[in-house]
Amino acid sequence: AGRSYSGGGGYPGVSLTCPLPGVPKAVFAAAEGRERFETRVTVLENGLRVASQNKFGQFCTVGILVNSGSRHEAKYLSGISHFLEKLAFSSTAQFGSKDEILLTLEKHGGICDCQASRDTIMYAVSADARGLDTVVNLLADVALQPRLSDEEIEMTRTAIRFELEDLNMRPDPEPLLTEMIHAAAFRDNTVGLNRFCPVENTDKIDRDVLHSYLRSYYTPDRMVLAGVGIEHEQLVECARKYLLGVDPVWGTGQSRGVDRSVAQYTGGIVKVEKDMSDVSLGPTPIPELTHIMIGLESCSFLEEDFIPFAVLNMMMGGGGSFSAGGPGKGMFTRLYLNVLNRHHWMYNATSYHHSYEDTGLLCIHASADPKQVREMVEIITREFILMAGAVGEVELERAKTQLKSMLMMNLESRPVIFEDVGRQVLATNTRKLPHELCALIGQVKPTDIKRVVTKMLHKKPAVAALGDLTDLPSYEHIQAALSSKDGRLPRLYRLFR
Repeated sequence: AGRSYSGGGGYPGVSLTCPLPGVPKAVFAAAEGRERFETRVTVLENGLRVASQNKFGQFCTVGILVNSGSRHEAKYLSGISHFLEKLAFSSTAQFGSKDEILLTLEKHGGICDCQASRDTIMYAVSADARGLDTVVNLLADVALQPRLSDEEIEMTRTAIRFELEDLNMRPDPEPLLTEMIHAAAFRDNTVGLNRFCPVENTDKIDRDVLHSYLRSYYTPDRMVLAGVGIEHEQLVECARKYLLGVDPVWGTGQSRGVDRSVAQYTGGIVKVEKDMSDVSLGPTPIPELTHIMIGLESCSFLEEDFIPFAVLNMMMGGGGSFSAGGPGKGMFTRLYLNVLNRHHWMYNATSYHHSYEDTGLLCIHASADPKQVREMVEIITREFILMAGAVGEVELERAKTQLKSMLMMNLESRPVIFEDVGRQVLATNTRKLPHELCALIGQVKPTDIKRVVTKMLHKKPAVAALGDLTDLPSYEHIQAALSSKDGRLPRLYRLFR
């Protein structure tokens, strides 16, 4: 007798490698050719780019990305992008309030978000694909017809003041250190300009200032309408309907000109002396720590060296002194093996890579007790020097595999695909597909890593320091350590400090 199944029948002697008799042949969903997976781009008559990526599913993510951010505020009051991020999805010409917008999206199961970075501001909506017409209409209104009422601007001022206060009080210093390292690396220019609105500017930014900025930067040629999970022709039709020939609320008068400055790497140090002893109160408070971030200029994401730098960043890896991860989750990266596993007193050692259209920054963030600052700086500078040494074949292959894995897993998320499509098309008018990027990652050799590191080490370092800085070495000593063969601080400093 054969084994009985839930259906009540039996299939005696049928191998698991053979199809069961009597079962209808499976019908699978199939893409109609390779082009269904490619990103399609159409440029409208006014210069607006429409980009789409097909993806199976009921929901879509659609948004408008603008080539505008804190790096473009040199001729304006610093903090405008921060204001625009907070004012997004407020009242518009068609919608009387934020609640009205949210109720409209709710009918299509939609949510909205706005994020401003140093070089891009992004308005995005995820909703049922059948509500595409409503979604594009709403996005066009939010981006080009905001009311910017006095009440909304005053509420934004309050929200920004609270955020700035919270930024200086939160236990995680990462956002603050990121601002400081950019300010040190690109002093007073482009990506070194503050991403957050300074407190002194919150009362100075009003509707006229915002309109003056929007008139220069919110133009069709600096925008991309990107969508994932919708048909390209349908998105183009909606773009023509709602984004072609539309006069924005700020008019088309004389603008102050677009800032096309190229980032100038300067290097330098930004220090903030701060009492960190009471940052985290509670039953298990975080001990008092001093945070150091050391960085060097890398390259832009448009250069060929971007991929080797991304592999190098993955190879350095790192994280906190405690990790729930295991093999394959970063525990074999250099900052774990050489730093955290050898120096128990270090609480954090993490590598970061920031890349922009014209420059980049590879940096390492480290945290330790204030009494260990000198030794911590020496250890981190030594890791920078060791980057130029021999690269093991096993560690390189592991870093490349981990980078491919992270890329592919992130791109399983529809909103991440949307951002990838939008940002790439905004910068290059086209998009490299994941399999192309994986092929480039696979081609990285040890000589590529050594080449990019050698080029990077010739630059002056950028240093950000936060906390008790009594024992922090001078900038000159850090610079000297980075140019030495072993990354050690100068001997005289160690003897007579």
